[in-house]
Amino acid sequence: MGRMLELRHISVSDMDNNCYLLCEDGQGLLIDAASHATDILAMADEAGVKITAVLTTHRHYDHTRALAEVLKHTGAKHYAPFLDAPAIPAPADVELRDGDTIEFAGHSFPVCVLRGHTPGGACLVAEIDGTTNLFVGDSLFPGGLGKTQSEGDFVRLFNDVKERVFDIYPDDSIVWPGHGKPTTLGNERPDLDDWWDRRW
Repeated sequence: MGRMLELRHISVSDMDNNCYLLCEDGQGLLIDAASHATDILAMADEAGVKITAVLTTHRHYDHTRALAEVLKHTGAKHYAPFLDAPAIPAPADVELRDGDTIEFAGHSFPVCVLRGHTPGGACLVAEIDGTTNLFVGDSLFPGGLGKTQSEGDFVRLFNDVKERVFDIYPDDSIVWPGHGKPTTLGNERPDLDDWWDRRW
């Protein structure tokens, strides 16, 4: 019997990019090889795991700068959302669609696709110690949604985040964004109407 699923985390670069590592049974699933590959690999070494899978949440450069190096060093399987995959600087072994799952160390992690910040970013859902953890890339932050470039993109992102995240998962779910500190759905839910009205 392996250890229980464990979460490790570092922040890299001057943009405070979060890199998350889900660990179990000597394996690691990295969420966003954002920058500083040596620091990411050191995090895995300290956790006593080998990175066997990498999820790139979305196409933006600040989330992919260490991707090629990490994949080359580890030989990990690369997962990416299908709408963003063509613009990610390393080919995806698996292109994810809304409702797909990532199989890892005996776990099956649901993935939803959130459109608007980019054509379609990935949100991975993992249960850790009985609590839902949501790895949302840049689609959701404490205090609002990720940046959008148009009215249509905002509406698309708001609707996806509401229907695919807030309408499904409980208030104690922890939201782990691509930058900055975590929050919970319960902290953010009362402000959804304000976000809709202000358009960000």
